[in-house]
Amino acid sequence: MVTISKNTSIKMNKIKEILIGTNNTGKYKEISALLPKEVKKYSLKEFKIASPEETGKNFKENSLIKASYFSRKTNLICLADDSGLEIELLNGAPGIYSSRWSGKNKDFDIAIKKVFYEMSKIKKDWINNHNKANFVCCLTIFWPDGKSFSSEGIINGKISAMRRGKNGFGYDPIFIPEGHNKTFGEMDPLLKMSIDHRYKAFNELNKLFFQ
Repeated sequence: MVTISKNTSIKMNKIKEILIGTNNTGKYKEISALLPKEVKKYSLKEFKIASPEETGKNFKENSLIKASYFSRKTNLICLADDSGLEIELLNGAPGIYSSRWSGKNKDFDIAIKKVFYEMSKIKKDWINNHNKANFVCCLTIFWPDGKSFSSEGIINGKISAMRRGKNGFGYDPIFIPEGHNKTFGEMDPLLKMSIDHRYKAFNELNKLFFQ
């Protein structure tokens, strides 16, 4: 799914430099790897900017909040991400609160334990046909003149019975993508980044603004 802000006309000019609007090291690495090598990439660490409060009601709204905030702070074109894990048994939770489940210290061991706890509260045998989940990512590009462009990617899968693997970040060790037997945490990072929700969201942006 791709959306363009209303009343906005965007010339499809190739972007030559961009600020990657995230303070999450794992996300920065993945987004940086998706962008063409010739694109000059800026990090928030260079500007020492803290992330804004995420008050949106969905992934698109939150990605736009971040992209617009960082762009206006730096006067650079900014690419920001909002993403999360949606679990069917939990009615889509943690969803846009995926990061907040990890607490103030962003400890995803806590978040993963909470996933297992919440699922077990509803269904003790959730691993048997009650473990459907999906990852969602919305990427938004924001220009200093106020234009914006958003693209969303989704990958379906299921929650594993336990943590598996040490690669990736966040909920990667408990998410098994559809058509695979390994969690994102067990996968080769290059394979993961060629099939995941962030890759799918980036595809449309890549075609329009980076190729």
